[in-house]
Amino acid sequence: MNAWAILLLVWLLAVLMMALGWRWQRRHANTGIVDVLWASGLCGAAIFLALLGPGAPAPRLSLGLLGGLWGLRLALHLWRRVGSEPEDGRYRALRERWNGDQRRLFAFFQFQAMLIPLFALPFVAVATNIAVSLTWLIVGTAIWMAGVFGEAIADAQLARFRARPQHRGRTCRNGLWRYSRHPNYFFEWLHWFAYVAFAVGSPLAWLAWSGPVLMFLFLRFISGIPFTEAQALRTRGEDYRAYQRSTPMLFPWFPKRSLDLRIDR
Repeated sequence: MNAWAILLLVWLLAVLMMALGWRWQRRHANTGIVDVLWASGLCGAAIFLALLGPGAPAPRLSLGLLGGLWGLRLALHLWRRVGSEPEDGRYRALRERWNGDQRRLFAFFQFQAMLIPLFALPFVAVATNIAVSLTWLIVGTAIWMAGVFGEAIADAQLARFRARPQHRGRTCRNGLWRYSRHPNYFFEWLHWFAYVAFAVGSPLAWLAWSGPVLMFLFLRFISGIPFTEAQALRTRGEDYRAYQRSTPMLFPWFPKRSLDLRIDR
């Protein structure tokens, strides 16, 4: 099956899925479900393209297995947060700014539906790869493992920190969060280079670079770090400002030594 036809099918299914997600958020007043559906949509896109794409079996198997596992892990992690916590402060601020206008929220959900095929472009490059290179498959798998396991560790460290009542209003500086203010975002971005490796030899290999490029732009300038840090400053104030002064934003590095640096246990 033509990869572009599969991508069109992915978008149509995403439109339906996001419409149902919009109805869910109306009942539960929790827009965070959109993140769960976005990750689920990309999980499905990886599997569809792996099953139906015209490329060689080895790259498609890598795509379906690893791309699917990445999306599934992320979707389940986000669902645990959405299902057990109040609406994320970022989305609560958005809802308040729009005065709860459901038309705007519906448009927001459908914008996320459009992003699913956009971010699935690297999957198209892999699914059309007719070349098989064991070296690049190993490299891609190693990158995938570093990215996904790194993100999972960062998520688990933050979850443990937030689970303790005494940490309310304080900033996590444990583990990976000592070296980056957003280690989960860093490893999420790193993971997208796996599909660049899997696509080596594909006639559309250049498309695979859209993954790390788009993810960096969205995380750094659009929907990731700007919203997350604005919410952190609203809720944690000076504690988070001190964290900003001492800790790199995205790329992990040793924190600056300062009087306000504090490690919370």
